[in-house]
Amino acid sequence: MTHVPVVSALTIAGSDSGGGAGIQADLKTFAAHRVHGLSAIAALTAQHTRGVTAVNVPPVEFLRAQLDACFEDFDVRVAKLGMLATAGVIDAVADSLRAHAPAFVVVDPVMVATSGAKLLEDSALKALRAQLLPIASVVTPNLPEAELLLGRRIGNEDDMRAAALALLGLGARAVFLKGGHLPGTGDVTDLYADADGVHGISHPRLSLEAHGTGCTLASAIAANLCRGMPMRDACFAASDYVHAALKQGYRPGHSAIVVLDHFGASPER
Repeated sequence: MTHVPVVSALTIAGSDSGGGAGIQADLKTFAAHRVHGLSAIAALTAQHTRGVTAVNVPPVEFLRAQLDACFEDFDVRVAKLGMLATAGVIDAVADSLRAHAPAFVVVDPVMVATSGAKLLEDSALKALRAQLLPIASVVTPNLPEAELLLGRRIGNEDDMRAAALALLGLGARAVFLKGGHLPGTGDVTDLYADADGVHGISHPRLSLEAHGTGCTLASAIAANLCRGMPMRDACFAASDYVHAALKQGYRPGHSAIVVLDHFGASPER
């Protein structure tokens, strides 16, 4: 009998030694959605809930070897991109994705950690715009990341709508723009934009500081796409998942930072 592999989600991102974000959060999210998770580590970080203390970028040749190993043996339905710190890393990832052509590419343009630590070299920003946005099925920036990508300030929901459309103009087929950085105490609204228009989803603002929300959102979108959801539904379900995981979050470190409860919020419970 012919063996048909299950579809897999591949995260290409940075490792978080504290376990709250990056590769670790991605793999937890895939598992919580009952999706087989693969990983290619593009950066190593020394970090905890209080910040990033060191970053090491492995040789690009080793990253290429990881990517080749994943694509040679697994049916990679979705590639989720996170922390890609240098232009050389971005070039290698873009080359691999163009060669292997997974059905979906989810781009989380990680540039700055929650602590404020910069995670992207200046030369990599241009490469991200030129190499990754044109192959992105969806890009998932928060507002500071969208401001860097577009070179302009986003101060309200009208600005968010205009920014989402401008990001589509840079080549991504869909945009999920996260609104948590807008000031205010009311609901947090995220915007989904594609060729059919702009749509919002809102959740009550939670009074807490969290770590790993962006990684988790993008990997939940990837998992939902593996499960066969249409793109907008995959994004909205991922937003609901992150909100639920935040509400059930916990504090594993000595700081006030909350880490998401991936399995408590699992749609498979």
